[in-house]
Amino acid sequence: MDKVVFLVDMNAFFISCEMSRNPEIAGKPAAVAGNPKTRTGIILAANYEARKFGVKTTMVIHQALKLCPEMLLVPPDHRFYERKSMEVMKILERFSPVIEQNSIDEAWLDMSGTESLFGSPVEAAQQIMDAINDELGLWCSIGISQNKLLSKMASEIKKPMGITELWQKDIQTKLWPLKVTDLYGIGRQTGLRLNNLGINTIGDLANYNSQALVSFLGRQGLELQRMANGIDTSEVTPHVSGEMKSIGRSTTLASDITDIEEVKTTFIEMCEEVGYEARRNNKKGRTIQITIKYSDFKTITRQTSIEPTYLTKDIYETGFSLLKKNWNSLMPVRLIGISISGFGNEGLSGQMSLFDEIDFCDDLSKKEEKLEKAIDSIRSKLGTNSISRAIQIKKPKRK
Repeated sequence: MDKVVFLVDMNAFFISCEMSRNPEIAGKPAAVAGNPKTRTGIILAANYEARKFGVKTTMVIHQALKLCPEMLLVPPDHRFYERKSMEVMKILERFSPVIEQNSIDEAWLDMSGTESLFGSPVEAAQQIMDAINDELGLWCSIGISQNKLLSKMASEIKKPMGITELWQKDIQTKLWPLKVTDLYGIGRQTGLRLNNLGINTIGDLANYNSQALVSFLGRQGLELQRMANGIDTSEVTPHVSGEMKSIGRSTTLASDITDIEEVKTTFIEMCEEVGYEARRNNKKGRTIQITIKYSDFKTITRQTSIEPTYLTKDIYETGFSLLKKNWNSLMPVRLIGISISGFGNEGLSGQMSLFDEIDFCDDLSKKEEKLEKAIDSIRSKLGTNSISRAIQIKKPKRK
């Protein structure tokens, strides 16, 4: 049986989700952005109308508005996007039992042997695309090949709403003419190193002297050359919830910050998202870790152990305490992050004193859990911004 693998890639996913519930956005330049009210932060996703003006993901908002002054800005609602992502995956399950979700907006499907059910690969892809568009109002592009790498590359060739086949026989005509940085997994720095060797296209990489490549890049050089030749033996492997190792969020700040009070609201918003995802997956973690990246790109991580929890209150209080302990007001900060892990040890607990007020502590914990799950339910129905904690709306007074 010939292998058939699809990569379903949702087009401009965040802003497409917003357009699905706000039809008035359709046809107008629009983007999901960090903080539309203050016009600070970065572009998280721009629709194709905005992209025509040169607006790109991660572009600073004020820069994007110079390119497209009339662009509508929408605040991010990650819970809504996660819910829409799950709805997409439910549709994909109708077409294949073997699905590997690669990110919130894309997944591989092993479609081998499904021709009798859905027709040719292109016909099956069209059915998937139509189902997602008709039922959810979302667009996608689909890459078709015999392995994960080539299907991923194929999905990038035609956007939006494109269906592209990229088989081994097509590599020289469809893959090799592309820039070497278009190859999945090659970033800007590696691309520059390859350019310095005279390797500018994927075809150049595929046909470069192997020994010279190894002497320059080590074993990575051989792996990249295999990829340039379309070789990928990895299987489509469904993820299971039990394998989740950590849940985290990080954000690049709108400007370099030295005052920790200025990041407090952003920090608790990230903790809210981490706690929500942990509760949704019923994952209580024992380790809280923070990440701080400075303006000189130096990065530090610090972590501590706590009793197993998935409560936002615990994650925030522990995380912010770590942040304060390691904050250096003389070093401007450009990125902060928070994560929870240690899910495999939920059954372990610290030693208790006979004098601990066990019932009182348990009662408070249960009340907090009920409160946070009630908040989850409200936000799930009415949106992320429908309810906020006091700390998110009351700015500290400056003397």
